[in-house]
Amino acid sequence: MSGSEKLKEILAQKIPTAAINYAVELWEKEPFSFKTTASRKTKLGDFRYRRDRQIQTITINADLNPFQFLLTYIHEVAHLHAFVRFGMEIPPHGREWKSTFQKLIFPILSTDFFPIDLLIPLRKYMKNPKASSAADLFLMKEMSKYDDRSASPDIVFLSDIKPGSRFLLSGREFEKGETRRTRVLCHEVKSGKKYLIAQLAKVKSLD
Repeated sequence: MSGSEKLKEILAQKIPTAAINYAVELWEKEPFSFKTTASRKTKLGDFRYRRDRQIQTITINADLNPFQFLLTYIHEVAHLHAFVRFGMEIPPHGREWKSTFQKLIFPILSTDFFPIDLLIPLRKYMKNPKASSAADLFLMKEMSKYDDRSASPDIVFLSDIKPGSRFLLSGREFEKGETRRTRVLCHEVKSGKKYLIAQLAKVKSLD
């Protein structure tokens, strides 16, 4: 089985069917090693450049819904294409990466690949994409509608629970306080210590 066939076999289980051929075409232009991984709290995907390797590696969290997986795939492939075109000294999420990301995703910004409720925040996000799509509250909330919640129906975004409510995060109990831009001041019930937690943190509501 060729590299493109192996990639197609993996992607067939992870992204919308309509996007598979395009995703494989991007690989054919600049081949890379591709792996899915267990969920990581700090990132959805990863591009790793190693000077001692001709073929670089891209990894993506296996538990992402098909649309988040596709967006993350294009995000990481854009890193590779940007480094190949502009050199390895460019900032990871600078203008070179942004323009490359915009160019690569443009062919699939339609209802053939994404539902209309995702296209609205996605098109807005792509005008000036950030280092992580998880930084965009509106986009991530819309994306989360397509997550498989059967295993954990009580998991919600911190932004969706009321101030004063209690929740669990990493097995620790907190009480939600005031929101400060993208983060929320919360205090840990057991220790009384205060922490700033991202609004997009996924927590288990206790109320």
